[in-house]
Amino acid sequence: MEITENISLKALNTFGIDAKARYFANCKTVKDIEEILARKELYELPRLVLGGGSNILFTGDFGGTVLKPDLKGIEVTGEDENFVRIRAMAGENWDGFVQFAVDHGLGGVENLSGIPGNVGSCPIQNIGAYGAEARDTIERVEMLNVKDLSRSELHGHQCAFGYRDSIFKRELKSKAIILSVTFQLRKKPVFVTSYGNISEELNHYPDISLRTIREAILAIRKRKLPDPAEIGNAGSFFKNPVIGASRLSALLNDHPQIPHFLQKHGEAKIPAAWLIEQCGWKAVRRGDAGVHKNQPLVLVNYGNATGNEIIALARDIQKSVKEKFGVDIEPEVNLV
Repeated sequence: MEITENISLKALNTFGIDAKARYFANCKTVKDIEEILARKELYELPRLVLGGGSNILFTGDFGGTVLKPDLKGIEVTGEDENFVRIRAMAGENWDGFVQFAVDHGLGGVENLSGIPGNVGSCPIQNIGAYGAEARDTIERVEMLNVKDLSRSELHGHQCAFGYRDSIFKRELKSKAIILSVTFQLRKKPVFVTSYGNISEELNHYPDISLRTIREAILAIRKRKLPDPAEIGNAGSFFKNPVIGASRLSALLNDHPQIPHFLQKHGEAKIPAAWLIEQCGWKAVRRGDAGVHKNQPLVLVNYGNATGNEIIALARDIQKSVKEKFGVDIEPEVNLV
């Protein structure tokens, strides 16, 4: 297994931050991963598992080993009258997997079209968009134990999925490497079109199908979100805050127009984009670090911004939202 030294990670993170890795290993097989983990000279060094690089912000060079699981393959592992089970390897492109599902008439992930990154990252973050989340279809996750190189599986209900959260971000953080994800997809799709402006967009299409829902969502995302190939970004930088009933009542007294979506147990989710825009941050630019002109939830790198410059901007945004609304907004992006 070849290991390269002092490699630039600029092309491997969608923010386009020019950080370097002391060691880098592109692993094509599980055996490659096991070999890297077993190397004594690397064991005591920090380790970073890098997927599609679409949810990460480097604040400097990484002084350890960056391991990229480039495992590929999509296969049917079983089916019954209502569902087909599809196993996708961690290194598969997420949107490519969604396209595969749609092409085969299988429903469940079409609303997650256009989300950047790889399949192996989707359970970690429990990716979600337009009324759907990864946990809705994940049946099981196969992983490699970093300590003893044993393999095991977690069923979906064991992954402790939450809003942009999972067991892989907490108890299993740095302890396991995801190898594959098995999804349970519907033979008879149930369309979810009530979220956002999907229904309005679908008026431009002759019918409602997996294909047209995917095309509609891709069109919406293209209008709203910057392409990382053109402007460095990691999609939504902040999570939408979830607040309690009493805090919501107080907010509505002061800001009757504040949008909110009721959740379980009387809580409410507030769009972070709205809070940020109300604080005047939309389209603000500081050097090459900025807030996107169409979507204030997205921070961007216009060319040569450093990770620290983007973090400084993010912290100022957090501070102003806190001062104006008394609400904390947390980064969704992983800081390294």
